[in-house]
Amino acid sequence: MTAETSIDRLTAVTAPLNYLAHGSERPVRYNYTPPPGAVPQSGTFVAEPVPVADARPIADRFTLDRQGFALLREPTAVTDFDDAEAIRRDYFPEVEAAVRAATGADRVIAFDHNVRSAPLAQAGVPVKEPVKRVHNDFTERSGPRRAEDELAAAGIDPAILAGQRFALVNLWRPIRAPVEESPLAFCDARSIAPEDFVIADLVYPDRVGEIYQFHHRPEHRWYYFPKLAPEEALLIKCYDSATDGPARFTAHSAFDDPTSPPGARPRESIEVRTLVLYGPGTAPRA
Repeated sequence: MTAETSIDRLTAVTAPLNYLAHGSERPVRYNYTPPPGAVPQSGTFVAEPVPVADARPIADRFTLDRQGFALLREPTAVTDFDDAEAIRRDYFPEVEAAVRAATGADRVIAFDHNVRSAPLAQAGVPVKEPVKRVHNDFTERSGPRRAEDELAAAGIDPAILAGQRFALVNLWRPIRAPVEESPLAFCDARSIAPEDFVIADLVYPDRVGEIYQFHHRPEHRWYYFPKLAPEEALLIKCYDSATDGPARFTAHSAFDDPTSPPGARPRESIEVRTLVLYGPGTAPRA
């Protein structure tokens, strides 16, 4: 059902968001078939009903450096999101240009992407399902490590990171049709306390990465942009080396929207991860 919330008097839906339970062990998730005896995902998650406010009426107030996310009007010329090589060749340059324009960065390097579609994933197509757990893609440790790895892979000396601000920013957009179900929700970075962050391990065949998952607090302020269209895109701050601004990480999650129509078309989307290089002495935008 819908209700008026105290969050800027915006209309909101009340929806369950899956948080890591207090007292749960450090979560581990295998990104491949786990070894015998290991579960694919450990940790106990609790569906907390929270108000998720419709951010469209005040979309221009949200910025990467203040809340940790932002909405862009950003059409794409790309229509084929089934070919990974074509995505890297044709879509990555678009993403780099959009992120550079939005952030004022000196350089942006797109380095990774995920296409998401629950029906295709369940049919065995190599894409992923929407993630319905509150999380952030990098941690204080894994963010710089991934930035160094991607620079090295691009033939750039990672030592250039010393003394300059850099960030990891995702550009997310729907593909093929507007979002009717499983939209993304974002938590205002200013409403998250340090004790809410929990490190979780992502286990791959050749390495172990880290993400953040989160404990629930009633003070968290959640927003979403209903019926997001393919001509729109969302920026998500997943790491920032600058420590003098409020948004360094952004808790986010797909969620079950109670206003989704019966028979809603399953959401299909793509997110591209980018390394954003600001140059020495670049301060966060207000």
